[in-house]
Amino acid sequence: MSSDPADTSELSRPARRQAEIAAYVVEHGSVSANDLVDAFGVSVMTVHRDLDELERQGVVRKYRGGVTAQPTSVFESNVAYRLNTAQAEKAALARHARAMIEPGMSVMLDDSTSALALVELFEDITPLTVATNFLPAITRLTQLRDVTLLALGGIYSPTHDSFGGMPCAQAVEALHTDLLFCSVSAVSATHAFHQEEEIVLVKQAMLRSARTKVLLVDHGKLQRTALHRLAPLADFDVVVVDEKTPADLVKALREHGTTVEIAPL
Repeated sequence: MSSDPADTSELSRPARRQAEIAAYVVEHGSVSANDLVDAFGVSVMTVHRDLDELERQGVVRKYRGGVTAQPTSVFESNVAYRLNTAQAEKAALARHARAMIEPGMSVMLDDSTSALALVELFEDITPLTVATNFLPAITRLTQLRDVTLLALGGIYSPTHDSFGGMPCAQAVEALHTDLLFCSVSAVSATHAFHQEEEIVLVKQAMLRSARTKVLLVDHGKLQRTALHRLAPLADFDVVVVDEKTPADLVKALREHGTTVEIAPL
């Protein structure tokens, strides 16, 4: 194999284009193959080859005539897409949740981007002990003073940028924290749902391992279901929604016995 730098450049060009296509799909949610041909000036065949690779990596999902980064009832979005959606709502949920934390507490965070938003608010309430399986949260927490970090390992998922599976669930069950902050992909009037069994396994372990359980849900996740039922909403001590949540949905949740708090934007 040649060591010519030009060869390396040629080899990396498809990877760079695929990264740009992934970013484009994440930004737009769903696009057609023809949109990508126009945006990147390549052939339809090249676009489909790139999309096949991105689908293999779990970044996007192809459908007839196009591609999407959006979630379905069976597939969760790639973490890159989730990090770029409902940012204002997630920040509001985090600000509201922060008031529940006191210095000296132990806190568990799942691999949701909603819980990740809390990490930026920890500096003013240390010392804390924080356990999480979400690599972006682990990375950020290593930079904070007076935080004892418990990194929950397991089987790494590039799609979620987190650790999961039975090894992670067992690590979770060895703990008992004061608080759990978590989120899910979909919430009905009575239950929380998620698309993936492996993720459900870890989240259910977290529910068993915390004294107070808080569900953070932006309004876009309400009135939806996904493949796997995670838990009844009654298993959570508090469900926090953002103020864009319609009043009738808040009323329906409360009528089923759920304690709902509304986070102002």
